[in-house]
Amino acid sequence: MTKKEIEAICEKLVTPIIEERSFELVDVEYVKEGSNYYLRVYADKEGGITIDDCVEVSRTLSPLLDEYDKEFKEPYILEVSSPGLLRPIKKDKDFARNLGKMVEIKLFRPLEEKKGKEFEAELKEYDDKTITVLTDEEEEIVIDRSNLALIRLAFEF
Repeated sequence: MTKKEIEAICEKLVTPIIEERSFELVDVEYVKEGSNYYLRVYADKEGGITIDDCVEVSRTLSPLLDEYDKEFKEPYILEVSSPGLLRPIKKDKDFARNLGKMVEIKLFRPLEEKKGKEFEAELKEYDDKTITVLTDEEEEIVIDRSNLALIRLAFEF
């Protein structure tokens, strides 16, 4: 079974669990780190998700995933957590929530308008194929979403 298929199964199983608690499903990822595989569910809610919320989702989801153990080729560690402040902006609802805010952008390929592949700008618009940002120099730049290695809120610490 592929990574995307495993993520899709998990998302299908966890969505009703998340929705019945009025949480938001932020992301599901299946990754290998070192010698271990991790199936991660990122959830959030107004005011922030708690450890107890994560435990509740994990305990409800785990037996449902157990039914797929033979199809998942490798054992994995299930983690349910908050996406954190530095979470990537991936879905349309994330882009909508962050319109007008400063974002940190990392690209796969540099743009003609910018030197380098990393910069900060204000998120102005988005559609299913592109985002539009406004630079500090008041220049609007349209970026293909396929060129986004990472986009997240910009924070100064």
